[in-house]
Amino acid sequence: MNDAPSTTDTIVAIATAAGAGGVGIVRLSGPKSRDIAAAICGKPLQARVAHHVDFSDADGETLDDGIALSFPAPHSFTGEDVVELQAHGSPVVLRQLVARAVALGARHARAGEFSERAFLNGKFDLAQAEAIADLIAAADTRAARAARRALDGAFSQRVEAIAAVLLRLRVHIEAAIDFVDEPIDTLGGAQLRNGIEQALEQLGALLADAERGRKLRDGLHAVIVGPPNAGKSSLLNALAGSDRAIVTDVAGTTRDTLRETIHIDGLELTLVDTAGLREGGDAIEREGMRRARDELQRADLAIVVVDASRPEEAQAFVEAATAGVPLQLRVHNKSDLLGRVPDDDDSIVHVSARDGQGIDALRRRLRELAFGEAGTDAGEFTARARHVDALTRAQGRVEHAKREMHHEHLELAAEELRLAHDALGEITGTISPDELLGHVFATFCIGK
Repeated sequence: MNDAPSTTDTIVAIATAAGAGGVGIVRLSGPKSRDIAAAICGKPLQARVAHHVDFSDADGETLDDGIALSFPAPHSFTGEDVVELQAHGSPVVLRQLVARAVALGARHARAGEFSERAFLNGKFDLAQAEAIADLIAAADTRAARAARRALDGAFSQRVEAIAAVLLRLRVHIEAAIDFVDEPIDTLGGAQLRNGIEQALEQLGALLADAERGRKLRDGLHAVIVGPPNAGKSSLLNALAGSDRAIVTDVAGTTRDTLRETIHIDGLELTLVDTAGLREGGDAIEREGMRRARDELQRADLAIVVVDASRPEEAQAFVEAATAGVPLQLRVHNKSDLLGRVPDDDDSIVHVSARDGQGIDALRRRLRELAFGEAGTDAGEFTARARHVDALTRAQGRVEHAKREMHHEHLELAAEELRLAHDALGEITGTISPDELLGHVFATFCIGK
């Protein structure tokens, strides 16, 4: 962020949500914070003491009364001098306070600039900074707990532990390079190979947990597909708990995609109802099928719905369309019409969208597909797609290092471990290109 404003500026922003409320907070951070606050409040503020004051404009007229708090550096959220002015939550009053602070030498904060300064001042790492935004955006208790764990460092500590292992291995290998005439096994080759194997195991476990954390944060993109008249729209309505899709007995009723977002025990699931997949159809229906295939290319999960009395109907056609989707689940709908409902297994759930039979079991199975079979949120943390990407790259580099060690190419093995270490550093911000920081903090709200 070479074009970013100086972090030595004093910044100001409204820190509470938009709209009217009982209380609103204006936050300042930077070297002039206390002087600006003293001018607005009419007196200097003691550190960490709640002062009941009148907030005044340049002419000494009272804008509002409220509470002022001062947090001197470095013991503040940003690590700088921070002041919070707590007024009545009128947007007009809060804007007047911001304007007064700007007139006294502050500037308007950029999106996420308070958290950015906290990161730059070593108050937390980049993954923890992102967890703040995740905690603010959490839609339910489970997501909030997971974001809180990430903010407390549960994710970062595991990343740093693996990074430390990779650094030790790299140092060991580079030391061995100086003894090119010695066999690698006499220089601790077995220990190095075991260390690389253990690092791969730890990376694999962390990658799996991070992927679950990404799903918890971002949700799953699930596409409902199957032949016409299998009950796809009825299933969408049953899962959503409302009549969102038009349902008829006429094949080809659904011509376009329909989206609905539901929550299942912390899992946000974006359901997409699609046109029935079959050979033929008129021009409009064929366009609907094309859109269904486009949705499948972006899907995390394909929910393949078939008529329980005709489970093999259009099987080859649907299987070809869903090839490549990471997660798949077959749903045998209209099972209430069967004489005896077969038992569910890992890949098939029997339901009746019309009367609700099996819908709870389907919800449980969808959650298990996303989060695994453990059924507990102990130790969960939120993660982002960029974290998963960095871990995947680190894992690939360590795999390369393992192969280079097998061929005793020590220089190449050391370089692969360096690249793996750098990939992990992108997660916590120890390796942080300016464009990465700009992207991360631009997603924050202005007052955070």
